[in-house]
Amino acid sequence: MLKNKTAIITGGGSGIGKAISLLFAEKGAEVIIFDLDEKGGNDTKVQIEKSGGKAQFFNINIADNQLIRGTVQKINSIDILVNNAGIAHVGNVENCAEADFDKIYQVNVKGVYNGLSAVLPKMKAQKSGAILNMASVASSIGIPDRFAYSMSKGAVVGMTLSVARDYVEYGIRCNCISPGRVHTPFVDGFLAKNYPGQEKEMFEKLSKTQPIGRMGSPEEIAKLALFLCSDDAAFITGADYVIDGGFVNLKM
Repeated sequence: MLKNKTAIITGGGSGIGKAISLLFAEKGAEVIIFDLDEKGGNDTKVQIEKSGGKAQFFNINIADNQLIRGTVQKINSIDILVNNAGIAHVGNVENCAEADFDKIYQVNVKGVYNGLSAVLPKMKAQKSGAILNMASVASSIGIPDRFAYSMSKGAVVGMTLSVARDYVEYGIRCNCISPGRVHTPFVDGFLAKNYPGQEKEMFEKLSKTQPIGRMGSPEEIAKLALFLCSDDAAFITGADYVIDGGFVNLKM
């Protein structure tokens, strides 16, 4: 499905990014992982190679524009870019410190910009490419205490639409995915930090906020990512795909 394709995946060392990396490699792509987590990135690379796939890992902070550009220049051709890396923040506008806001912006907004601005010239020259950005249901509905995070994911949707419009004539497609709650290591860490001793109870409570009655899995998000980055989705660009167990449209 992705044979002879080269895919850059940011945040490929854990969670959704790792699931995407493993699936893309399984389907024939050479996966290039960008991640600040050296251990997680290397572990994903090793897991891919043990399964017979091809992978490279670059220990990169996606907020570093020059480092991203310099690394991308070393890669001959890039068929797919998945801007997945991101961080979260809990709080409303009053208890979101300026430093927290700036950090969210640097990673979730500028990080996506850095990937796009580095990769698009290569895709433009080869007149082809598929870009997938990771947004969130927080970009389209109000979620309590997610001020900075919602801001950043709204920006991701806006950048997706802009790139899709500006580069459609070059054979480049750009879409985004808006997941609801997905069971990743981040969720487990969040619960352990904020609800010690109540992890199981809170996990069930958060799971039930999706009408379908559970959280999504990273592998489910990865399967949608695979479709949107493959030639099967050749007629799809400028779209935001909600994958949320009914959270947005079936809210009770």
